[in-house]
Amino acid sequence: MLNNIGLPGLLLIAVVVLVLFGRGKISSLMGEVGKGITAFKRGVREGTKELEEEASTEARDVTPEAEKDKA
Repeated sequence: MLNNIGLPGLLLIAVVVLVLFGRGKISSLMGEVGKGITAFKRGVREGTKELEEEASTEARDVTPEAEKDKA
């Protein structure tokens, strides 16, 4: 059903949304969407950093002390 909307259909939908909600509402909505995307990216970045830190602590040197003294 939605496979053949095309550019004219998308433009018509955009105009109808603009008329229904007004420029101010759409502007504030897009601002909130931008903030949400930024927060999501920050969360992903912090999660990745946590996983890397966790992996680095697990990958520490586990050579027995007797072998370290020989070297």
